[in-house]
Amino acid sequence: MIKNISISLFLFLSFIAQADNDALREIMKKTYPELPIKNIQKTNFNDLYEVYIGGQIIYTNENFDFLIVEGRVVDPETKNDLTELRLEELTRVNFEDLPLSDAIKVVKGNGKRKIAIFSDVDCPYCKRLEKRELSNINNITIYTFLYPLAIHPEAKLKSKKIWCANDRSKAWTEYIHNDNLPENSGDCKTPINKILKLGKDLGISSTPTIILSNGKRVPGAIPYEQLEEYLQ
Repeated sequence: MIKNISISLFLFLSFIAQADNDALREIMKKTYPELPIKNIQKTNFNDLYEVYIGGQIIYTNENFDFLIVEGRVVDPETKNDLTELRLEELTRVNFEDLPLSDAIKVVKGNGKRKIAIFSDVDCPYCKRLEKRELSNINNITIYTFLYPLAIHPEAKLKSKKIWCANDRSKAWTEYIHNDNLPENSGDCKTPINKILKLGKDLGISSTPTIILSNGKRVPGAIPYEQLEEYLQ
């Protein structure tokens, strides 16, 4: 009997919380109709609400009387950045759900460890990651998703040419290391538009973005020592 009452109370409180979240969402949409609100959750701090907009957390109250952008919530006792921890949780990706057949696959050593990388062919940090960092990592399978950014106007055609090559892995390596593109028109069927949509849905706005097999997202050309620690 007590268990049934507890369950009913939990469901009732969950319903009330969701109603409050929906009300806040509607208020925010009136002012910022283009804001990509993915999740709203009340924090444990008075009337502070966490609003996840894909790749970023902003804060407000239930009446949208203020908006905190690029603010951090830090636990004063543990010194933990609670915003960062929540963002890591919210941006975590189910690795097995990624369309790995739409990625360029490179196997090094036994290939037991796995990562996925959203990479732009003309991104200098992507090249640095490949040349300086990944070259020092062994026993790994790397799935590279061609993710041309708008700031690099030639990147999309170059990505198509790499995908249309007879040996995509070789073509990718040749361009990243030596700036040599395969000699084709790039007019074969590619998954690039599909990957661009996927990246947008995941809130990926910069390259390189690494996704570990446990779903953790790691932005930037991090040192290989740090990547090795993550892979452990």
